Amino acid sequence: MASGGDKEEDEFTCAICLEIYIKPVKIQCGHVFCTGCISDDSQLVSPKCSLCREVYNPVKTRKDKELEKKMDKTKRNCSGCQKKFSLSKLNLHMSACAKLAVNSGLHQFQPIAKTNQKHEVVNRSTFKCPYCGARNLDCEGLRKHCNQTHKNDTAPVTCPICASMPWGDPNYKSSDFLSHLNMRHKFEYGTYVDFHNDEDEVLRQVLEESLLQK
Repeated sequence: MASGGDKEEDEFTCAICLEIYIKPVKIQCGHVFCTGCISDDSQLVSPKCSLCREVYNPVKTRKDKELEKKMDKTKRNCSGCQKKFSLSKLNLHMSACAKLAVNSGLHQFQPIAKTNQKHEVVNRSTFKCPYCGARNLDCEGLRKHCNQTHKNDTAPVTCPICASMPWGDPNYKSSDFLSHLNMRHKFEYGTYVDFHNDEDEVLRQVLEESLLQK
């Protein structure tokens, strides 16, 4: 059975990011999430609540003003400096608290010289369903999910696997996504390819590997 503290944690914790709410919003089924955690759902054909899986309309999402007021009134200590902040301000403080970083053994990276290079790590291992928003699906899991759950959906959608590739176009929508998914993504790209190559070279590598495995 959860303790009183556990219940308080659940009341102010987003079920998607598992952190204290940042700009909490309520969807039609009554569940609440951070604004940022569901911001991409407006691009989905039939977005579903991450908790009850009920389809909802992102346009009808509303700020949870009552919860925001409770967060403003509820205070908690930073686990680093032990200063007390309202929950609505605690996340922002903890992201910059020097004592918290030291106590956690974390040290902010400081480059020895200025550079214009960007080192963005792109997630090419797990994807979100472009129809309902189901998260954390690998390539095979996405194929199974879409074939089982969305076999009758015909709306044009963007392939999340292609969009994550260096050559991918996040604005291009496939008119027959299931056929594309079943024909083009029968394998994990990361198993075979060098992402620095262009798409034609990648496909050539995959064909060579598949022939060697026969």
